Amino acid sequence: MRKTKQKKSNAEKGVTLIAANTEVSGDVHFVNQLYINGRVNGNITADAGTDATVIVSEEGSVAGEIQVPNVVVNGRVEGNVYATARMELAKNAEVKGNVYYKLIEMQLGAMVDGQLVHDETLGTEQPNVHPFPE
Repeated sequence: MRKTKQKKSNAEKGVTLIAANTEVSGDVHFVNQLYINGRVNGNITADAGTDATVIVSEEGSVAGEIQVPNVVVNGRVEGNVYATARMELAKNAEVKGNVYYKLIEMQLGAMVDGQLVHDETLGTEQPNVHPFPE
């Protein structure tokens, strides 16, 4: 019985895929998981205090700001990143912008052209309002 409940709760979680050869122009707000294998030209947000995760694959790219609790980058991001819970920069990550994080994991080979800023207060503000002035 326990396994049935786990499978049901996992099945209820939505995963959104932006596939390779797909380009999205405009801001994206999501819940649960967003997997980017294509390109997003716009800001990506999810409510703070949730378990939302955005994954930018090795083939994926984002031109805009990312403000999501859990962020995994293995592709290219041009814009600031605000990871209110956890930030992972995989070996092929290329970020051109500042990275604001609470907890970070950075693999050998990841590149950041900007500042790495640790802030324990991230995520304690109102959702979708980052604490840093433009």
